[in-house]
Amino acid sequence: MIDATKFDYAAAQAELEAILKAVEDPATALDDIDAKVKRADELIKACREYLRTAEDRLSAIDA
Repeated sequence: MIDATKFDYAAAQAELEAILKAVEDPATALDDIDAKVKRADELIKACREYLRTAEDRLSAIDA
């Protein structure tokens, strides 16, 4: 579980964009791509959790 008060969604999104560029670069080594894909998976999971938490908080406000 992520700490939503410390999670920087914008930074995670920027890191994901950088990972995408690196993975698309033919000069990137296969081992590096594997590590980057694993990191991207972690970031995507954290972003989804952050968004779910934000959605839950908004739903609580509407209730």
